[in-house]
Amino acid sequence: MQIKYIFITLFSLLFLEVTSLASNLKDSMSFGVNSYNDNADVQVYSPTLSLFKKVSHHWMLGFKMRIDAISAASIRNGANASHVDAVTAASSTEGKLYDDIRYAPTLMATYDDGENLLSFGGYYSSEIDYTGQAVFVNYVRQLNEQNTAIGIGVSQSFDKWHPVFDRALPKDYRNERKIDLSVNQLITPRFSMQAVYSYMFSEGFLSSPYHYVLQDNIAKFENYPDTRTGNAFAIKGVYLLDAADAMNFSYRYYFDDWDISSHTFNIEELHDISKKFTSGLRFRYYSQTKSNFVQEIGNYTLSDNYFATDYRMSAFDSYTIGMPFIYRRDNGDKVTASIDYYQTTDNDYIKSWYGVSSISAVFTTLSYEFDY
Repeated sequence: MQIKYIFITLFSLLFLEVTSLASNLKDSMSFGVNSYNDNADVQVYSPTLSLFKKVSHHWMLGFKMRIDAISAASIRNGANASHVDAVTAASSTEGKLYDDIRYAPTLMATYDDGENLLSFGGYYSSEIDYTGQAVFVNYVRQLNEQNTAIGIGVSQSFDKWHPVFDRALPKDYRNERKIDLSVNQLITPRFSMQAVYSYMFSEGFLSSPYHYVLQDNIAKFENYPDTRTGNAFAIKGVYLLDAADAMNFSYRYYFDDWDISSHTFNIEELHDISKKFTSGLRFRYYSQTKSNFVQEIGNYTLSDNYFATDYRMSAFDSYTIGMPFIYRRDNGDKVTASIDYYQTTDNDYIKSWYGVSSISAVFTTLSYEFDY
């Protein structure tokens, strides 16, 4: 599950994680594929399908399906990506085309009367060692002749661990709750701003069943606190420079009770090369502090309550640079594509677990969308 989490996070963090629900309900369909490849022997290929059907003047039903096909040494070994595991004795997946296949369907319904926008639904995912279930609801109210919008979104997940080897976890579940409050304001005809506050609460087994600390006379599975509370404040802007150029930017500050705090900066410039083709350049910078229980490599003792090997519990920086592409056909169909390069700073935890000094990755997206 840890590998999939990293992959999904990289895609989502390209943009501010605030759902913007489009008005003007219409029948539409899209399909595409995402890919991820890094220097830690992880490859992911993800076909996607979305289908939206208007069932009345104000109501629309939607279905989304994502399949992640993952190849990763950590799944094959059940643990350390750089060598065959001698601690967990995990079962082998040798001979399979992929080490794991994740299925993730989502069902949703949307109501839109021009002033009120309500969307709700449910999500389910299944993979070799993890089952995820979630429900969500989002509401947006248009005010001030649709120049202002206030929104609230709530989601709750109910997930279960199924380790690939026989290990009794202290808790076999992982539940997460998230609440988003947002205000969107049109400042001028060419400039709009959005402010978002997010509250996040997680409980259950929050570490990995496979990661372990191995040093001197210590061999301990990774262990985190069983609750985590986080808060985030974000601001996002969209500015139309001229008829052919637009600028998107965002800043997000996050902090939690594990003493992790982070800053995320995003900027993207889009240019209409022609009436049909748009491209541009985007950049993201991320920086975080370490958790209050992580130790330097080799400094854990048997008296410690918590043990960590995941580099996301340590201090690190990363950046992502990419190019989006949009092509609009005469009939209204749209083709979107992107390619991005991700790079972390050198990190002892990355080197200890993955056998490389830093994580570098390339991920791509390609989709085709049309109305019917």
